[in-house]
Amino acid sequence: MTETPKDPFAAAASFNAGVYGTSIRPVQADRLAEAVRRLLRAAGSEEGEARVVADHLVEANLRGHDSHGVGMLAMYMPAIVAGLLRPNQHATVIGESGPFLSVSGGSGYGQVIAREATDLAIQRARRDGLAVLSLRDSHHIGRVGSYGEQCSDAGLVAMAFVNVVTRPAVAPHDGTRPRLGTNPICIAIPATQATPALILDFATSAVAVGKCRVAMGKGQEMAPGLLLDSHGEATRDPGVMFQDPSGALLPLGGHKGFGLSLMCDVLAGALASAMPGTPAHQDSGRVMNNMFAIVFDPARGGNAQWAADLDDLVAYIRDTPTAPGADAIQMPGEPESRTRGQRLADGIPLDGATLAMLDSLGRECGVELAELLA
Repeated sequence: MTETPKDPFAAAASFNAGVYGTSIRPVQADRLAEAVRRLLRAAGSEEGEARVVADHLVEANLRGHDSHGVGMLAMYMPAIVAGLLRPNQHATVIGESGPFLSVSGGSGYGQVIAREATDLAIQRARRDGLAVLSLRDSHHIGRVGSYGEQCSDAGLVAMAFVNVVTRPAVAPHDGTRPRLGTNPICIAIPATQATPALILDFATSAVAVGKCRVAMGKGQEMAPGLLLDSHGEATRDPGVMFQDPSGALLPLGGHKGFGLSLMCDVLAGALASAMPGTPAHQDSGRVMNNMFAIVFDPARGGNAQWAADLDDLVAYIRDTPTAPGADAIQMPGEPESRTRGQRLADGIPLDGATLAMLDSLGRECGVELAELLA
């Protein structure tokens, strides 16, 4: 198996396009999911876990979040070999008090652990109207919007704050060196008769580290205003995030994104999990996520007509003159839904570096993937 690099970010960016070149190859979602399942089973996952993780990763690709898609396997597989990611773990309740629920993941696949923990929070919110979830000791949980969708599908509102504990990637506002993680936030609102579910899911950095990896795979520069090099100077080179010493991502919206990122680390790290993103917990080679989430039943929130009021608000917002080049005002989650439909029909576009990574992992695991990826 691929040697575990010192830097987990570098693991996911260490493959070059090789024989695949820089062209984009579309792969159908079901075939890609089967390829990932085979890799995961070969790496020790039981069938159920392989299916959950594979479906989560491919769903991220389908929704246009390639930074959290199948390319993450380049980080996961070496982490298994190093004992930093433990297959076949499940969410374990370690504390309960009133609406509060504490869950540990045993360094297992975050896609499994966070899904199970969210299910526990949903059960409690349905019973009591409210659940306050603290999730700790979980490997990378992937696209946080997935757990928001899990709650909205159950008719519940969710607010989730996540910290990323690994080598820091984001500079504080007015800083030149990385100190924070990309620390995502998700807010999910269930659908009404007139309005699809609203899923707001974003990193508190100006861009995700994974998007730098994707840009490297495509041989592209980043947009201006997103990155600093190791000297604290502005750059468009995504490669600075995978060097030693590394560059830094800028926070989203300057001081506002910095404040949100810090609060994610306070809520999910310092308060919920005893694992803030400080040097004592930044074990290079692993990526841990902790999550603080509030899940509640909107029907018990004091406004029996919340759905009608939500519909009125969304209709008012949609009825806005659009800027040149824009067709319509889009609600949170709509771009992802549209991209999902397109990629289900046309295939998921994979760059040469990602194809090379899957091919390499397959050969190392003794799994033939060429037919599925053709």
